[in-house]
Amino acid sequence: MRKTLLSLLMILLAASLFAQQEGAKFRKIDSLLTYLYNNNKFMGSVAVSEKGRVVFEKAYGYAEIESKMQANPKTKYKIGSITKMFTSVIIFQLIEEKKLTLNTKLSEYFPKIKNADKITISDLLNHKSGLYNYTASPDFEGYRTKIQNRRDMLGRIESYPAAFAPGEKAEYSNTNYLLLGYIIQDITKKPYKESVANRIANKAGLKSTYYFSKINPKKNEAASYAYNNSKWIRSEEWNESVAGGAGAIQSTPADLTRFAKALFDGRLIKKESLTLMTTMDMGFGKGIFTYPFIERKFFGHNGGIESFESVLGYYPKDDFGFAITLNGSDYNMDELVQGVLSCYYKLPYIFPNFKSAKIGEDVLKRYEGIYTNPALPFKVDIKLVNGVLIAHATDQGSFPLNPLSETEFNFDPAGITITFNTKGFTLKQADGTTSQFTKE
Repeated sequence: MRKTLLSLLMILLAASLFAQQEGAKFRKIDSLLTYLYNNNKFMGSVAVSEKGRVVFEKAYGYAEIESKMQANPKTKYKIGSITKMFTSVIIFQLIEEKKLTLNTKLSEYFPKIKNADKITISDLLNHKSGLYNYTASPDFEGYRTKIQNRRDMLGRIESYPAAFAPGEKAEYSNTNYLLLGYIIQDITKKPYKESVANRIANKAGLKSTYYFSKINPKKNEAASYAYNNSKWIRSEEWNESVAGGAGAIQSTPADLTRFAKALFDGRLIKKESLTLMTTMDMGFGKGIFTYPFIERKFFGHNGGIESFESVLGYYPKDDFGFAITLNGSDYNMDELVQGVLSCYYKLPYIFPNFKSAKIGEDVLKRYEGIYTNPALPFKVDIKLVNGVLIAHATDQGSFPLNPLSETEFNFDPAGITITFNTKGFTLKQADGTTSQFTKE
């Protein structure tokens, strides 16, 4: 009895320790995101899921600054081009229903478009059509906030010259997915938004994912903001008619991870269709991208519309998904993703440094010279170049020193801090080790 009790206690203790360790990575993710938010680097929401269960979700900042409406995990954000994953899934559903094929020509629907008799559904999905990207046109800014009927949008697309011959290469174009959205409407005889609702959202249990219209704060829908002159400035809203199947969906991070889970579980399209969708050709899948992280390969998509930014990633081997939706950003999204994933996988990660002191060149000039440590086989040469201290270690690369004060400097990417004194400097590394260098 006593032995059984002892074994039970050991199991409970091990479980508790594991839970604490698992919780630590989510606390670090939260600490990173809080740190970035407090430094005005982003506003938005993040979700992480494991085996279909959301294990972390939190929103940072405001859904609407003007009314001081705080964002929460249920706040909806426009997801831009992640919409293309939804459009691709519906196209594959229609292929499975024998209503079109990957080899169906665009000319069956829009014969007036350049090279329509040579462009296939597969080309549209893979961005190999050669169709000019309508959002890159100089006139796009003039109509993007106004409602556009399909006839006008098609008229513009028909007038554009081909960017390249179909199949010659792959080049990202929103035109491909705007047309695929129209094709979905023609085949189903229903608005695109109904196909999203009935064919994906309802099947995958997405309660906060739908075609957007004018932002309504009462529905917990976020507005987007650009950071300018130390202030968040509200961005103009695009009309949903200019985005369509290329970018007109809004959602939450948790819903996006559920969408990815349903897709890879085979609840939306068959395994054979998923294989075709996720096969890379000239760097593109069919409505999906891959993201490398260490030895892992995530499937997903990124998006941007107005000042919204978003990314969705799913790693099938771990059955792990993450999604980030931002309604304001003054930070590189790739860096944000790297930070979140590094924290999740418990890899060494140093928070970025956003502090820099203004130091006069007369002070910086004092630190020029050669520094040595008798226990180390290299010297450090420090020079002032264009107002910046540059450190160069023998047989190693050079790197700039960011001033934190008159005596303390760092190089954040490597986790190095240098503190100067009257005789030389102390070098501190990310693992806590320190080395003393003396000026020659």
